[in-house]
Amino acid sequence: MATPAPPSDRRSTLFGRLSLPERNYVAEALRTETVGGIILLVAAVAALIWANTFGSSYAAVSHFHFGPGALGLDLSVAHWAADGLLAVFFFVAGVELKRELVAGELRDPRAAALPVAAALCGMAVPAIVYMLTVVLGGGSAAGWAVPTATDIAFALAVLAVIGTSLPSALRAFLLTLAVVDDLFAILIIAVFFTENIDFLALGGAFAGLAVFYVLLRTEVRGWYIYLPLALVIWGLMYNSGVHATIAGVAMGLMLRCTRREGEEHSPGEHIEHLVRPLSAGVAVPLFALFSAGVTLKGDALADVFTRPETLGVVLGLVLGKTVGIFGGTWLVTRFTKAELNKDLAWADVFAVATLAGIGFTVSLLIGELAFTGDEAMINEVKAAVLVGSLIAAVLSGVLLRLRVRRYRALYEAEELDADESGIPDVYEEGDPEFHLRMAALHEKKAAEHRRLAEQAGATSSKPDSPA
Repeated sequence: MATPAPPSDRRSTLFGRLSLPERNYVAEALRTETVGGIILLVAAVAALIWANTFGSSYAAVSHFHFGPGALGLDLSVAHWAADGLLAVFFFVAGVELKRELVAGELRDPRAAALPVAAALCGMAVPAIVYMLTVVLGGGSAAGWAVPTATDIAFALAVLAVIGTSLPSALRAFLLTLAVVDDLFAILIIAVFFTENIDFLALGGAFAGLAVFYVLLRTEVRGWYIYLPLALVIWGLMYNSGVHATIAGVAMGLMLRCTRREGEEHSPGEHIEHLVRPLSAGVAVPLFALFSAGVTLKGDALADVFTRPETLGVVLGLVLGKTVGIFGGTWLVTRFTKAELNKDLAWADVFAVATLAGIGFTVSLLIGELAFTGDEAMINEVKAAVLVGSLIAAVLSGVLLRLRVRRYRALYEAEELDADESGIPDVYEEGDPEFHLRMAALHEKKAAEHRRLAEQAGATSSKPDSPA
């Protein structure tokens, strides 16, 4: 008898079928993100219309200040959106990352190799493309990080508009890729865009996070405890000079995302379920409303393709993201034992990589941080982000539409529930009860066809029946 190959020699499948719990989680998360992405798209369009028709009122609202000045929090509306509301977005990103690390795709180092390699290459290559562009054109290197981020909500909004039914494994890859992408974007913000640090405030923020951690581990409950504490941590983090969104990520990473006996959902999953709609439907769209208001009059769009900084952003998003993510995925198959799912082609991976070139939320944020004090350059970089994202959306839309028939067939095969058990058939193929239920259904159909055959035979035997 042949000896089975050891586990280390088994070849893994890239974009293979997800487990049922993971599939259900991804479906729920993407549903919320897709709706949020459509709201985000509407907010971005509204910002552009508002800024280009009633620019003075847009500027007046965006720069209106309010907040407790004694606490160092007398901020503009746009500032509150970027530092305050985005902390909610990054809190959800922190919970997603924690869940992926302990219960999702990133818990297995071999499975994590794909999204991590794709995300790293998908951030490094756009930065290299930007740097090459500005070096050759004599521009500023300050915006190197702008094209490195992927906006998952906007990407899924494009999918929703196109109406493409991506297989769940590819959709999960997009979500996991975005989570890893967010993590490295956070690190970039913390390391490269923090100048003056108030160590007293930073120490207070860390003390608050320690209290937050202890309360979670001792299972103290009550939003009225955690919400005020979270606000204090956020305020201290903001005043420390470290970008305030880091506080949201840190608190998200502290939540427990593993289920205990008798729990239907872990605390992290439960809180994420409550906060995700607030993030996708309110926080991010409001940030977009006060960040995407780019004035497109005159030569603003033409300048995007003539200035090295803005051209670098466009090329980084459209070319760098596609080459980086596609190349990172190919490298995983080249140097590991992983193989591409037989139901998919490399053209599918290329289309998804192009879709990941849609950078919006974090790209706009990094653009503001990279060129602080230069309003004209910030406006031009924002225009470049919008143009680059639009080009990536159109290209990926065309590529995805070319494969839509194949995607729909794969999606329908994943969703098929012929025995009406509430569980897709692909997850029951090893269950004897499933085959017995299917046998009963086929026997019932066979009996019905025999009855119809007998009825048809009786009809055809009558004297006045047609020849």
